Amino acid sequence: MIGMVFQRPNPFPTMSIFENVVAGLKLNGVRRKSVLEEAAEKALRSANLWDEVKDRLAKPGAGLSGGQQQRLCIARTIAVEPQVVLMDEPCSALDPISTLAIEDLMFQLKDKFTIIIVTHNMQQAARVSDRTAFFSIDKTGDPGRLIEYDNTQKIFSNPSVKKTEDYITGRFG
Repeated sequence: MIGMVFQRPNPFPTMSIFENVVAGLKLNGVRRKSVLEEAAEKALRSANLWDEVKDRLAKPGAGLSGGQQQRLCIARTIAVEPQVVLMDEPCSALDPISTLAIEDLMFQLKDKFTIIIVTHNMQQAARVSDRTAFFSIDKTGDPGRLIEYDNTQKIFSNPSVKKTEDYITGRFG
């Protein structure tokens, strides 16, 4: 029900591109080759990676570029069709072009999946999210507390809480 995309791309190093995508399906008992092939193509197309890898599905996933690896990990996550996709700083280890590709992908996928992204990049949060939650840890080290949650446009243009405004404008953080 929940899929996870980590900060750094983490394709399974001993698996091919195809095997990486269908790993979760196989763990869930899917064995029919035609079902796995169809699911892999669908997920790779959804991750905007199919055209780049369709002729080398048997090659190692770890041999792809960083941005391609991250899209491979997204394909692996969405292949099992979770309800929610969690993304922890999915672009932090990527170059600007790969970041744009991942952000475009998130925009396309949000019609099919609930996506929750953790990011410290305020510009990215403003670009890719519909709703934004701002959490903060105080000086005592207490666990992060929800400071404000609202429509992204409101959070970034007229936050209700001063601490949110201070963070967004770079006064602290």
